[in-house]
Amino acid sequence: MRVLGIESSCDETAAALVTDTGEVLADVVASQIATHSPYGGIVPELASRAHMQAVIPVIREAIEKAPGGLSGVDAIAVTQGPGLVGSLLVGVQVAKALAWSLDKPLVGVNHLDGHLFAIYLRRPDQVSQEGPSMPYVGLLVSGGHTALYRVEGFDDIVLLAQTRDDAAGEAFDKAAKLLGLGYPGGPLIDRLAAKGDAAAISFPMPMASRKTLEFSFSGLKTALARHVQTRGAPVDETELADLCASFQAVIVESLVRKSLLACEQEGLDQLVITGGVAANRGLRARAKEACEERGFRLFVPPPISCTDNAAMIAMAATRRLASGERDELSFAVYSRDPDRKRGKFRRDGTLVARKPDVQ
Repeated sequence: MRVLGIESSCDETAAALVTDTGEVLADVVASQIATHSPYGGIVPELASRAHMQAVIPVIREAIEKAPGGLSGVDAIAVTQGPGLVGSLLVGVQVAKALAWSLDKPLVGVNHLDGHLFAIYLRRPDQVSQEGPSMPYVGLLVSGGHTALYRVEGFDDIVLLAQTRDDAAGEAFDKAAKLLGLGYPGGPLIDRLAAKGDAAAISFPMPMASRKTLEFSFSGLKTALARHVQTRGAPVDETELADLCASFQAVIVESLVRKSLLACEQEGLDQLVITGGVAANRGLRARAKEACEERGFRLFVPPPISCTDNAAMIAMAATRRLASGERDELSFAVYSRDPDRKRGKFRRDGTLVARKPDVQ
C-alpha cells in the first residue's frame, strides 16, 4: 500500500509517499522560514496564505518523484489537527478533493501521532534504525508541544504529563528573539551552545521535583530576560555562546530527567524522543549519555523526520488503513487534540479534573 501524506498544520507545507512498511518513496517540504523570520515567530494569516501557494506544487513534486504517479497512490492521509486552523484547512481541503476525484480512501491523522510514529520511517538516504517494540515512553518536544506519553499501540496512546505553560521549542525561539539571533531560534542556540560553557551561568531548573513529570519553561525565559536586563546583552561571541550553552543545558536536563523518570514510573526501558526539538544536538547527546547510564534503549528519528513532515503523517495513517478505517469527506479540523486529556497533573501522575464551565 502506498499512502500520499499531506501536512500543513503550522508553517511547513509538505507531501510524501510512504508504503505500509514505512519506506519513504518521496518526501517534499516547503519551508516558510523566510516569510516569518522578520517577525520572530509564526504569523497565522501569512502561514495560511503561504500554504495555499505551495500546497499544489509540493504535492505535484512528491507525486512526480514516486513511481507510478497518482495511479500508484492507494490512499490519502492528511493532518487533521492539532494546529493552526487556517493552515490545517488548506491541507485538508486539498486532501478531500484528491480523495473524492481519485475515489481513494481518506484518513485524517493526529499530528502528534505522526511525530510519535516517525521513528518507524525508513528513508533511503538514512541509516535505518530498528524501531522500538511497544509499549514505550515517548517524549514529544517541539515549538508547540512538550509532553510525555505511554505508547501502548498505534491506537492506544496515554498522555502522562505535559508542560504547564510554554513548550521547549517556544522557549528556544523566544530566547533567540531576546538575544537578537533570528528565527527559528532552536538551531541557532544549539550551534552557539556547542561552543560555550554550560556552567558559565546558573539558571534555575524548572519543576525540579523528582515526583512530578510536568514541565515548565516560562520561568526560565523570565530568568534569561532578567539576566540580560541586569547584565546587558552579550558583547562578544564567547559570552553569547556561554549564555546559550547555559540556557540550553537547563532545558535539555529538564527534558531528559523527566523522560527517564517517566520510564522508571512506567516500568519501561525504551524511550523515543521526537518532534522538532529532538533535532537538537545537545538534547540527543545528553539523552544518549543518560540512557546508557540507566540501561535504557533510546530511539531518536533522524533530524529530517523530527521536524514537521508529511512522511510521518502517512506512516501513522497506514495503521488505520490496514485495520479498515476510513474517514468521511465531511470530517473537520481541530486546533487542539479532542481525544486526550489535558490539564494539571498531581505529583502521583493523576489528572486534576477541570471544573465545569459555569453557564
